[in-house]
Amino acid sequence: MVRPRFADAMPKSFSELTERETLALAISLEEEDGRIYGDFAEGLREAFPATAAMVLQIQHEESEHRQRLIDQYRARFGEHIPLIHRSDVRGFIRRNPVWLMRTLSVAKVRRQIGIMELESRRFYEVAAAHTADAATRRLLGDLALAEADHSAKAQSFESEQIASGARAGEDASQRRMFVLQIVQPGLAGLMDGSVSTLAPLFAAAFATHNTRDAFLVGLASSVGAGISMGFAEALSDDGALSGRGHPLIRGCVNGLMTTAGGLGHTFPFLISSFNAAFALAVCVVLVELVVISWIRHHFMDTRFLSAAFQVIVGGLLVFFAGLLIGSS
Repeated sequence: MVRPRFADAMPKSFSELTERETLALAISLEEEDGRIYGDFAEGLREAFPATAAMVLQIQHEESEHRQRLIDQYRARFGEHIPLIHRSDVRGFIRRNPVWLMRTLSVAKVRRQIGIMELESRRFYEVAAAHTADAATRRLLGDLALAEADHSAKAQSFESEQIASGARAGEDASQRRMFVLQIVQPGLAGLMDGSVSTLAPLFAAAFATHNTRDAFLVGLASSVGAGISMGFAEALSDDGALSGRGHPLIRGCVNGLMTTAGGLGHTFPFLISSFNAAFALAVCVVLVELVVISWIRHHFMDTRFLSAAFQVIVGGLLVFFAGLLIGSS
């Protein structure tokens, strides 16, 4: 059996897609979004029937979008539509499956729909700009406007739950963009820098009982991790489809936060007394893990206790791994 080359399995850049592939991808995206909206409506039907009806209306409109795209595809390329998934193209935001969500609140659905429609609008805007056919360009432009309207509708979903007046759609959109462009890459870097550097730093500290050696190991680990994570983030997504901003900015944010996460518990080893440096470094680690948990709770809608458990347990496992290796 001939195995496919590694490069053949890598997702394509959007700029590499032909117009035929772009339309096929758009059809697949509308199908996926329609199924997700159906899951949302089913989850809200019993407790929030009016909101479920609004979600079903959006699902119906997504179905119409899909049909318009299919008609346009048939007119230009025939009956066969290649199956292209979002995972086959770089730049799309990963979505958590609805069935994995323990609770499906109106607020969570509103936020998720806002992110989905923002991404879809960006996709249609970029796709229209790369399309030479006039009819296809007009269709993609119309769909971009329709997705923006869906995002606005999502802002009113919480009227059944909270009668606090109209929400500012522009402010909500700006907050989502801030989370996508700054918070997510920064948080990923902070988590990686804070956790991944624990093992080499404390292993070196306990192996040598020399604060200067431990500091140099921590410094090298932090800077190296920052450079690696920064490049990985910058190369993972050009931001054209996801709206996550310029890759250079995301890479810098990710790299700097990774380095900062490692340096936080490295600087205490500038103290000449090993015991004092170790005690202070442990305190800094605990503060870092709590801060990461709070950021996940505040911006990522993760329960604080759940976020704290995941982050702290992971950090402590890496910490004790470093201690065991260094003491052996």
